[in-house]
Amino acid sequence: MKDSGKKKENFSENPEDPEIAEMAEIKAIREKLCDMHSDIKKVMEYSNRLRFETAMECSRQEYSNAVLSHLIEDIDTGLERNMVKKCPEKENCRSSFTALLQRNAGLIKQGRVDEILLSNNREKLEEMRCGAPYSKCDQCFSEVSGLFTKQVNLMHSMRIYAGNQEQKPDILTLEPGALVREILEPVSNPQRLEILKAVAFETKSFSAFSEITGLRGGNLLFHLQKLMDSGLILQQHERGDYMITEKGFKILQVLNELYSSLQYSPLQLPARKTPGEKEEIRI
Repeated sequence: MKDSGKKKENFSENPEDPEIAEMAEIKAIREKLCDMHSDIKKVMEYSNRLRFETAMECSRQEYSNAVLSHLIEDIDTGLERNMVKKCPEKENCRSSFTALLQRNAGLIKQGRVDEILLSNNREKLEEMRCGAPYSKCDQCFSEVSGLFTKQVNLMHSMRIYAGNQEQKPDILTLEPGALVREILEPVSNPQRLEILKAVAFETKSFSAFSEITGLRGGNLLFHLQKLMDSGLILQQHERGDYMITEKGFKILQVLNELYSSLQYSPLQLPARKTPGEKEEIRI
């Protein structure tokens, strides 16, 4: 112990001592390694955040494109099925309706729907209704209004349009059937939750999911399809990797926050005692 103290005292008095110089060099190397470790950690954190942001943006674009494709198909199907069959203005009206509805549907590709643009489309539809020449036009406008409303409701559900609904929704308006079907049922299975966790920050292949869950073939495909049908994940292209959607990531965040809050809740019920176990008395 005395020798050690002597070496520390001699460090400044005799810096040319080989042993002391070696100790100083080791100390310098350690400090340099510590700095390198800190720099690498910062780079990895930035890389992971950038990768996540890129994946989320890609997910939003993929999901928006899929929804837009569905809406355009819905427009064609709805107008073909429900417009008045025999009308001299049918083709002209159908062309105008299609253009307006497609323009309105295209707003979902924005990160946030512009209230002014949506209002302009709504006013344009009302102008067309006011200029309708026949009483039977009501049938066509009823279909167009229904399609327009469906688009706006979808924008609300995607959280890209708030409209006049800035206040928090009333619990009494909660629809149990939709809640179970769209959120609770898809994540009620442990394997599906594992799949959702696996794609939280990176894409995964079918074979990767198989290793994670232990599922094979049709069994795994069933759970993947359930998550895709619920809008929680999507496949980049046929036979491509899978990624999480914004809806899926938000559900994961809410579940994590809910579970954490319940773990440390002062109102948490005591654990159930096994038969024969004596109750522990705490002071």
